[in-house]
Parts: sequence; C-alpha cells; structure tokens
Amino acid sequence: MTPAQLSRTVLHTVRRAVEDDELCVAVPERVKVRTPPRPGCGDYATNVALLLAKGGGDALGIAEVLRRRLVRTPGIARVDIADPGFLNITLDATSHAQLVRDVLSQGLRYGHGDALAGVSVPVGSSAEVRAALVGHVVRGLVAAAGGVVVRGDGPVPRAVPVSGRDLLTSLGSDAARWALLWPAAHDLPDLDPARLLSQREDNPLFRVRYAHARVRGLVRSAHQLGITPAPGAYDHPAETALLALLADHPRTVAAAARHRAPDQLARHLVATADTFFRFHDVCPPLPSGEVKPSAAHRSRLALAEAVGVVLAGGLHLLGISAPAHL
Repeated sequence: MTPAQLSRTVLHTVRRAVEDDELCVAVPERVKVRTPPRPGCGDYATNVALLLAKGGGDALGIAEVLRRRLVRTPGIARVDIADPGFLNITLDATSHAQLVRDVLSQGLRYGHGDALAGVSVPVGSSAEVRAALVGHVVRGLVAAAGGVVVRGDGPVPRAVPVSGRDLLTSLGSDAARWALLWPAAHDLPDLDPARLLSQREDNPLFRVRYAHARVRGLVRSAHQLGITPAPGAYDHPAETALLALLADHPRTVAAAARHRAPDQLARHLVATADTFFRFHDVCPPLPSGEVKPSAAHRSRLALAEAVGVVLAGGLHLLGISAPAHL
C-alpha cells in the first residue's frame, strides 16, 4: 500500500463514518499521511483527527472511531492513537511484500501514474541553460504523473553564468544535469567539477549512482550463488524505513511535477540511496562466510532490487544514466 493509496483509504474511512452517523464532521477533500519522525510509531501517521476536531471537537474520540474502522482494512495490521490525536498506522507484512512485487513488476515505470490527471501545469520556455533544462525535465515529470503541460510562466530558477556547452565540457552530461537540477530553484548551483565529479561519499550524485551499481552487483552475485529474490516478511526498522521511501516514490514524482521542482525528486533519490546503505549494513542481502542462504536473504535481495529499480527510474526521469558498474 503506497502513501497515496493509504490517504484514499483514510479519506474513505472518514466518509463512511460520516455516512453511518458515527461522526458529525465535514469530510475533507483529501487526507495526508506521512512517515513518522521517529521509529516505533508505525509505518505512517496522519493528523486527520486533529483537523476534523478543529473548532472544539474531541480529537481523541474522532481518532478512536477511525482507528476501529481502519484496523479492519485489508493491508493494515495495527492502528495506534498518540496524543493529542495522531493516528499511527502499521501495515502488515503482506502489504510490504506486495509493494516490492509492484516495484519489480512495473520496473522503470514504477512511480508513473495518474495523480495529476486533469491537472494543467504551466511551463514556459527559456534560452537560459538552467531554466531550459528544468522546464524540459518538468515536462517529463508531468507526463509521468498523468498531467498536461500548458504554456505559461516558469519554472524560474536562478540562472547560471555559464553556457550549456561549457558545462558539458567541464562536467559531462550526467554531472551537469545533476548540478542544475539538485538545488532548489532559488539556490545557486555548485558547478565545481572537483566536487561534482568526485567518487566520494560527500558527492550526492555519486552516492545515488553507487547505490544503484551496488544493487546490480548484489543481483549478479546472487545469480552466481543460485539465490533467487523473493519478497517476504519485512520487520526490521532498516527494512521498513526503506520500504517507506519506495512507497513514497510515486507521490514524490507527482509533487515534483506539480510544483515544477525536480530537486524534490533528486533529494528523494539521495534519501533512498542513503537509507539503502544503512539497510545493507545491518540486513545483508547476501550470506557471508559459512552462513547458508535463507528466506531472509531472498527477501532482502528482492528489496534491494526494488531499490535499484526506483533509483534507475528516478535518474531516468532526470535524464541521468544509472550505470551497473562504477
């Protein structure tokens, strides 16, 4: 279950509670769910009960009504209430495994959808190299999210004092694109080749591409060992943190398109790569030494492969290559 699907589930639950006269509140147009700020608070949290209680309502009472209904929903294992009325939602293992299957089956198109169906996003044209690139990438993001691009103003990022030809000469296509797309529109890009081309951990582009290459290496090694990826149970905090980012990928693509901000997708890819490395360190996808392959290795390998799919798909939307070797 993705955040978007869970948002619709919570909204549907509110609507049904109102229709059944269990709640007397105005049904909102949409409900937001977010990854909790700290471990131990479920997979997702929503403040919908607090919003429904605005004006003097009983937030905890509303939360309890929604909790009883949500916990009966397929794919949801547990719902807890936290003061002053937050709902912390834990998905069941089947939902986690299905997410991994969805990513692997959809491949590079995972994250594409119809979130912006019927939405027109204005994109202007510009001869300035950064604005032209951002506009081009935004058009692709809007198409991926099912929206329509119309002529208009923006996006308007800060211009760079260098030509596209010079950028390609000094950085190459991938690093040049990253340099212009990674910063927020109001920030001036760092165009220093020493930082952008370095193969070190302080280079975000390197971390993202290295994470992808590491996944491909794991898959090659697993094939040689005769280990087949197979989504299974995921309950380690490092696994669930990674799953939350994979589930959030479609929403990130849609948000980057809606706000004409490719930097949102770039930051999401960096977060995914960094979380993958933490997962890899504490939940090895491959056995070592005398350890025999197990179901845990197969499920972790499937999760790692799904990470590679998301990283490659996100880089593709930014027009940046995802090498299998670095």
